Amino acid sequence: TYGDTHINIVDTPGHADFGGEVERVLGMVDGVVLLVDAVEGPMPQTRFVTKKALALGLRPIVVINKVDRPGSRPDWVVDQTFDLFDKLGATDEQLDFPIIYASGLNGWACLDLKDAPSQGGSASDMVPLFDTVLKHVPTPPGSADAPLQLQIAALDYSTYTGRLGVGRVLNGRIKPGMNVAVMNHEEQVATGRINQVLGFKGLDRIEVSEAEAGDIIIISGLDDIGIGVTICDKENPVGLPMLSVDEPTLTMDFMVNSSPLAGTEGKFVTSRQIRDRLTKELLTNVALRVEDTGDADVFRVSGRGELHLTILLENMRREGFELAVAKPRVVYKDIDGEKCEPYENLTIDLEDEHQGGIMEEIGRRRGELTNMESDGNGRTRLEYHIPARGLIGFQSDFLTMTRGTGLMSHVFDDYAPVKPDLPGRHNGVLVSQENGEAVAYALWNLEDRGRMFVSPGDKLYEGMIIGIHSRDNDLVVNPIKGKKLTNVRASGTDEAVRLTPPIKLTLESAVEFIDDDELVEITPKSIRIRKRHLQEHERKKAAREAA
Repeated sequence: TYGDTHINIVDTPGHADFGGEVERVLGMVDGVVLLVDAVEGPMPQTRFVTKKALALGLRPIVVINKVDRPGSRPDWVVDQTFDLFDKLGATDEQLDFPIIYASGLNGWACLDLKDAPSQGGSASDMVPLFDTVLKHVPTPPGSADAPLQLQIAALDYSTYTGRLGVGRVLNGRIKPGMNVAVMNHEEQVATGRINQVLGFKGLDRIEVSEAEAGDIIIISGLDDIGIGVTICDKENPVGLPMLSVDEPTLTMDFMVNSSPLAGTEGKFVTSRQIRDRLTKELLTNVALRVEDTGDADVFRVSGRGELHLTILLENMRREGFELAVAKPRVVYKDIDGEKCEPYENLTIDLEDEHQGGIMEEIGRRRGELTNMESDGNGRTRLEYHIPARGLIGFQSDFLTMTRGTGLMSHVFDDYAPVKPDLPGRHNGVLVSQENGEAVAYALWNLEDRGRMFVSPGDKLYEGMIIGIHSRDNDLVVNPIKGKKLTNVRASGTDEAVRLTPPIKLTLESAVEFIDDDELVEITPKSIRIRKRHLQEHERKKAAREAA
């Protein structure tokens, strides 16, 4: 609350993978504050959310943050932001945006850079920002005296009160104990009684006796609510159009873990438990799609991107699930009889010395350079239009090639005709031929063959991938072979076994790394990579059939 005004501040995810949430959140607000870094300027994620906001007719307030940071360039950032709005089709009113200069870390904001403490000014609080919000953001359009309309934009769950609906009251009033109708656009799907009405104060939820048009609230007591439904006056039900959500662009197969170590580390391992968890996720994750396949143990899960799906996998892993997933694949579409695939806008910020290698690698992945800018301080920004397929597995290569100094972000752009086949992974893998525990002596002997994913004592099985081969072919190895002992007394001159530390696999790096014939085994304690066919003769047979 600022003065006599209650301001609802709603944070949106910046990443395009969570486009479903962004669209719903923007439907609840009357204005937007665009936060831009004073050094980096607008990023691709900025473009995604801004495009949605401008299309809805919302007028932006631009806040340039971190203006006291070394290397800040606020004037350049303002120009870049204006150009971005213009490219996204902003109206003249939207292009006439107010600018606030701020430092979130030090808690001050000002309308003129001369007032910044770093310039000798006296700015000391956030009052200019709140005053600008009150001046430029219109009041809610609804009427408290009209029949009730509340559109559900998000769902939550409480073990005490069941399903919770989060949304904004567009018209009318709502209070606990009120009888309401649940509308799916023009069709009434249920009636019910409101149990609780909760409002927001800071990050806390507080129980309120009544809410009216303009309030963002949480309601409980209705079991039949879903994303996009309208809670209406029972006597005069008028539904609102359902919310549209961007279609999925990436799909992965989730399957029951069938490795020899299955069931040893997780609580939930069966196909029924995985199906129930995915069905529950669909209630709140509107951009997700789950389909059955010909195999009862395999589910095809589609989402907005790699991040969207790996966050779901990480949540399931932490809850105690054990499962395997295949390599991500893009979702193709037929447009005017032509097969099309999703393309992304990729922005890269790197040191000049790494530019050549990165440009060569992106060219190999069929990326097209659209813009290139040098900041004159040894760093360059590159912008590409690239197939989403070309970005699968690129993150780890990018970090290696730039030695961790590069910044990379990408956002979905559009569908375009399919490019020719993209080249695959450079290196083959080292595959275990035995079950057992890894032995230091065996791993030491294999160090010349490549980098390892495993340490001595790790449990292994036949068909499990234990490292990256230094050449482009797969190599079957024995990592559990111990040193041969004899009854001849040791001379004491044997070399001590010193191992290079293994590559630590994360969920994201494992999903990016695998090939079509490989799976990632995910358990609450471990991330392993394995061949789809564990035995070598089965892999050879599958390769012959594929050829």
